Amino acid sequence: VLSLCCEACKKVIFHVPSELEAETFVGRVDLKECLQSAEFISSSDGNFKILEDGSVYTTSAVSLSAEKKTFTILLKDIQEQVEKKIHVSLVEEETKKTRHVRDTVLKRTKRRWGPIPSVMIENSLGPFPLQIQQVQSDTAQNYTIYYSASGPGIDQDPKGLFYIERETGNIFATRAVDREQYPSFQIICFATTPDGYSPEVPLVHTIRIEDDNDNAPYFTQDLFEFSVPENSKPGVIVGKVTAEDRDELYTLHTTLKYRIVSQNPPVTPAFSLHSDTGVIAVLLPQLDRELIPSYTLLIEVRDMAGQPFGLCTTGTAVIRIEDMNDNAPCFKQMQYETRVEENRVNVEILRVSVVDLDEPGSPGSRAVYEIIKGNDDRSFEITTDKNTNEGILCVVKGLDYESAKQRILVIAVNNEAPYVLAPHSQQLSQSTSSVTVHVLDVDEGPVFKPCLLRINVKECEDIGTTIGRYVAEDPETGNSEGISYRIAPGQCNWINIDEKSGEVRTVKVLDRDVGDMRRGQCNITVLAVDRNGKTGTGTIQVFIVPGNKNYPRITKTEYIMCRDRKPICLTAQDGDESPYSTPFVYRITDRSLASMWKITRHNDNSVYLSPKGDIPFGTYDIPISVIDNGGKVGENRIKVNLCDCVTPTECNGGKSRELTGGNVTLGVWAILAMILGSLLLLLILITLCGCCGSGVMHRHVTDDCANHNLIISNTEAPGEEVMDHNIIPLQNTCDQGGYGIKTGDQQTFEITKGRGHTLESVKGGGHQTLGSVKEGGGQTMMDTCRYSYSEWHNFTHPRLGEKVHLCRQDEEQKHSEDYLLSYNYEGKGSLAGSVGCCSDQHEEEALDFLDQLEPKFRTLAETCVKR
Repeated sequence: VLSLCCEACKKVIFHVPSELEAETFVGRVDLKECLQSAEFISSSDGNFKILEDGSVYTTSAVSLSAEKKTFTILLKDIQEQVEKKIHVSLVEEETKKTRHVRDTVLKRTKRRWGPIPSVMIENSLGPFPLQIQQVQSDTAQNYTIYYSASGPGIDQDPKGLFYIERETGNIFATRAVDREQYPSFQIICFATTPDGYSPEVPLVHTIRIEDDNDNAPYFTQDLFEFSVPENSKPGVIVGKVTAEDRDELYTLHTTLKYRIVSQNPPVTPAFSLHSDTGVIAVLLPQLDRELIPSYTLLIEVRDMAGQPFGLCTTGTAVIRIEDMNDNAPCFKQMQYETRVEENRVNVEILRVSVVDLDEPGSPGSRAVYEIIKGNDDRSFEITTDKNTNEGILCVVKGLDYESAKQRILVIAVNNEAPYVLAPHSQQLSQSTSSVTVHVLDVDEGPVFKPCLLRINVKECEDIGTTIGRYVAEDPETGNSEGISYRIAPGQCNWINIDEKSGEVRTVKVLDRDVGDMRRGQCNITVLAVDRNGKTGTGTIQVFIVPGNKNYPRITKTEYIMCRDRKPICLTAQDGDESPYSTPFVYRITDRSLASMWKITRHNDNSVYLSPKGDIPFGTYDIPISVIDNGGKVGENRIKVNLCDCVTPTECNGGKSRELTGGNVTLGVWAILAMILGSLLLLLILITLCGCCGSGVMHRHVTDDCANHNLIISNTEAPGEEVMDHNIIPLQNTCDQGGYGIKTGDQQTFEITKGRGHTLESVKGGGHQTLGSVKEGGGQTMMDTCRYSYSEWHNFTHPRLGEKVHLCRQDEEQKHSEDYLLSYNYEGKGSLAGSVGCCSDQHEEEALDFLDQLEPKFRTLAETCVKR
């Protein structure tokens, strides 16, 4: 609106090129000449900016589409409310133009077909139609050009807002426009010849609507509600109010300022409001809820940076003061008095009330009562009535008139919330009140002292054992005369009480493993009745204390111990509880067995049993006593089978001799071993006797034999050392006497040939000749060590005969002349023993093949045998 009333100061013309780059200096305008105190400087065309010294620059690339372009510089003095305008015209510099032929005209650089965006002021008052821009084509110099346009505001909503003159290209607005609804328009302009030819590319032209301050700011909420604790310090933030403006952002039209218009109640301002942010803070140092519970603020928001000509709106903010416990409760009365009968329980005797200025129902006003004096025995209790905030005093334990005829209590009161000291105030002391309770005398029944009696009884007590005494007294007389006792029915049936004396006795043998005694305790209610029939009750708690009723027993009593004599672990168990169970003490009660076996401690309930020395194998029945911690002795007999075995499973099936009390009984295996040993000894004696008897018939053989070879008996000189690999040395594998035929000083060997290809020695005290063998005279004896050399037999049986057969022939199948070689007698017997150990048993008596020996072997046999 102000722009319509402002005065045009002057007009300025700048001559510029047709094409201007961004940030190009256009010229300088003398602003002081037009308005001395200009606070606001703006351009109607966004493509240009004006500095404070009047310099005009382009903000973007500008192309002058017409011969002249205009825009307006707006100057405002906000304080004086004065506006001035400077009209600026840009005229294209004249340059020398070169004419071209018609066909090259279309290639000229376009200058007027791309004008800068147009600007139209929002809510303009006209007159309408209002020209806002002109578009022209340079081809109009050669053609007849018709102009047209389409787009929003022309043939699209809002239709009819703009139009373009067909012949001139002038763009007009037909009515005012609301920028908040349509901030800008983009229309497409066309240039055509009458015959429909388009020498120009369609032009997109922007029409920007310049904002007018036509919208007042508004608050985002109808009512702002905040709260702040009372006694808050100045500067504490309470809340923030916010407002918005629909006008163009980042302009004076949307620069908002806040202020407090009024405060209700109209007292000293308690809050401050930040003009730019809308933040409300505490201003008054003393906010007292008890004086003013809430404040209502009327707040104004104004645009144009809060200037008086700006548009404004008001809103409301309600600030509630939160209660703090800054007021201590106080009793309405400082003294109270009441009465109650003795022995009354759970009865209300008095109500007390307090005054608290804090908010009702809040933690700062709800009262909490306590008895701070006179209630050492906890006979009284005080609680709070949630509805009335009163204190209810009750008796929870019966009072005794004879003990105290009156009681004086001191009651104090506090709040649920901790007390907060208000600023500039003094600390208050806690409010208290005294209560005098008068106890009224009542005729009452006997009273047990104590009311609960605990009795501990050991297990296995005899029937009728007195375990305690429980008596009551008459409160009036202080003695127990005329009072009888009985146990209420339906309780423990293993305890009774004497009707006159009050002695408590057992009715059954107490055993924690039987019936209801397993629980280990029983609560008994005892009734005491005086002469007037008044009854008093008391309680006896009977606890059955575990006793030493079980003997310790060794869990396993039979064991097998092998030759490694690994110690046996003995473990005992006792059904009693501590201190009548572990640790156990183990002892061997038999003296003779105690000298053979020993016990070594393992832990509290286990020991190791092991023999002391090399005791005989057999079964031992060892008596062992186990003593528990209570001195109770349990006798046990442990059976240990000391067996000649590697694993215990070897002795599970057989029976062994049993050794008890130091006596040893031989087992089956020992007896069998003795029998076999006797038979073996008898066989050896028979064999020796047979060998000695046959020595009469034969010659003696020398003790020393040629080692590994055969020696000719009539050779006296040392023989040659034979290195032939066909001669097989014999190792001494059986050193139990001579294994050949002993005749004189040399040993004679008999070599036989058969299908088995074996060599067998003739054994005995003398020797057997070929003749005796042929005639069957003399029985050959089997070498006793033959069966011990089966491996030697298996090796030599197939090889030795083959060697002998091959060695007796040369390459021409002739008999070898040097098969038998002479060796010197070396003075000791052969370590190899008899070759006869390698023969098969079944060939001993099949000697007929000796008659068919080859000449070489016959000569060998005759040479070796001394007649």
